[in-house]
Amino acid sequence: MTNVIDAKARLRAADDTDAADTGAATPLDLLLNDAARSPVRRFLPGMSGVRFATNLVRRPTRLAGRTAGLAAELARIGVGRSDVAPHEKDRRFAEEAWARNPLFRRLLQAYLAAGQTARGLVEDADLDWGDGQRMGFIVDNLVEASAPSNNPFLNPAVLKRVLDTGGGNLAEGSRRLVRDFATAPRVPAMVEPDAFEVGTDLAVTPGQVVLRTDMFELIQYTPTTAKVRTVPLLIVPPTINKYYVIDLAEQRSLVEHLVASGQQVYCISWRNPDARHADWGVDSYGRAIIEAMDASQAIARTEQVAVLGICAGGMLSSMVMAHLAATGDLDRVAAFSLAVTVLDQAQAGLPSALLSRKAAAASTKVSREKGYLDGRMLAEVFAWLRPNDLVWNYWVNNYLLGRAPKAFDILYWNADPVRMTAAMHRDFMELAITNGLTEPGAATMLGSELDLSKVDVDTYAVAGIADHLCDWESCYRTTQLLGGDIRFVLSTSGHIAAMVNPPGNPKASFQTAPDHPEDAQQWLQQASKVKGTWWDDYVDWLAARTGPERGKPRRHGSAAFEPVCAAPGTYVHDR
Repeated sequence: MTNVIDAKARLRAADDTDAADTGAATPLDLLLNDAARSPVRRFLPGMSGVRFATNLVRRPTRLAGRTAGLAAELARIGVGRSDVAPHEKDRRFAEEAWARNPLFRRLLQAYLAAGQTARGLVEDADLDWGDGQRMGFIVDNLVEASAPSNNPFLNPAVLKRVLDTGGGNLAEGSRRLVRDFATAPRVPAMVEPDAFEVGTDLAVTPGQVVLRTDMFELIQYTPTTAKVRTVPLLIVPPTINKYYVIDLAEQRSLVEHLVASGQQVYCISWRNPDARHADWGVDSYGRAIIEAMDASQAIARTEQVAVLGICAGGMLSSMVMAHLAATGDLDRVAAFSLAVTVLDQAQAGLPSALLSRKAAAASTKVSREKGYLDGRMLAEVFAWLRPNDLVWNYWVNNYLLGRAPKAFDILYWNADPVRMTAAMHRDFMELAITNGLTEPGAATMLGSELDLSKVDVDTYAVAGIADHLCDWESCYRTTQLLGGDIRFVLSTSGHIAAMVNPPGNPKASFQTAPDHPEDAQQWLQQASKVKGTWWDDYVDWLAARTGPERGKPRRHGSAAFEPVCAAPGTYVHDR
């Protein structure tokens, strides 16, 4: 078992696997629409393909230009005069033979030229936004799949490995292929199943479970400072991932960082639901969040609580905030925070292009019959959003080279998903279709009609500029929905690396600005860059809103909330 991993390697892993977060439930369209469909159907273009072909036929000049350009480039490649080359950071073609061997060089250049032409045709078709996103997704996947590096007979690194091992790499790779594709998710394994152990290598920040319900466990973390802030912080993680992305390991744990700054930190660990829990919908989860808020306040003996919602947990937390505003109870919230959360689903990237009410009905029918949406299928859907990094990279490493994938904690977490109940699937799908959180009264929580503009508490919102799941512009539109003073922070990272952003990375930085105009690009132009991690910025912001310091609590829980077991609890181990 791997207990220690080089810190720099871990940081590279975070940067390289931003797409791995299946807990990014905010672009719900793709998550909920495609997860219940067969793998083949996800790549069928449907009417988007018809419109793509029709538009190209109507633009024969552009089609002819692309064809002629490709033919000319192929001719230059044939005579060795082409300048086409892969991006310097494209690791697929790092093997020296791709540049030095004339045959491999020409093969690579022909592939790159053809791929550029295929992507150019999508642009030339002048499709509307939705069709363009869908066709871009399909063409990108086809181009990446056809890379010569994926072919054992065309990849020089694989051919060298065959000679070195006498073909043993292909035998080992075949064994791994059969094992990985025997069950969902049917994509190459990104980490070995025994690479880590939760509670030993991961999720190791000390604490106690002080409340266990049928839906969640509430973890109270052990203070490490002599004094703590008066107001506790409750973290609401995604409902379709294990919570420990915020508590990966020492020096890489947001929870650890917050505790070390003097915060009283509580975190929900959601149960992994099954068919028995099919009726748990947004109201059920909203009620659970309020129950966790009640317990945190009671244990800390305060009248207020701060709340941090992440991804889908951020959407649910926002709905709870609007419910509290509607019932006159919002004053119990001292500060509100959102991480990589999209509340306005309009044009939220590729996922929004893949949604239709007909497909939504078919998808919810599948989960209704089963009682839940399988988290492993969600992982498969998101892997294909970044096929080079999350599919073909491991295809070559695991199956062609016959090597075990490296042990990265983020990828282990990604391979440890949680199911989504049928009712939650239905409710989230409806929110995605109607974009219900953007219009007052269009969505409800616990009987209250929601109006996010009534949520007038101070809010801290963080997004990742390289986030391909919750694109930062969509996250930014939250500044136009909530009614309080907002600090929007844009991290130079992707979806997962935005959360796993510890101090010490020299490349880390973020951008922020005092004003929040309606246009996200206008905000970006006026934003200033700050070196370091947003974690430190958040600690300072939070400290100003979680009350004065007082002596740390002498025990976990209280008379009404006796500790049940040590962190990370029991629900996190559910498969």
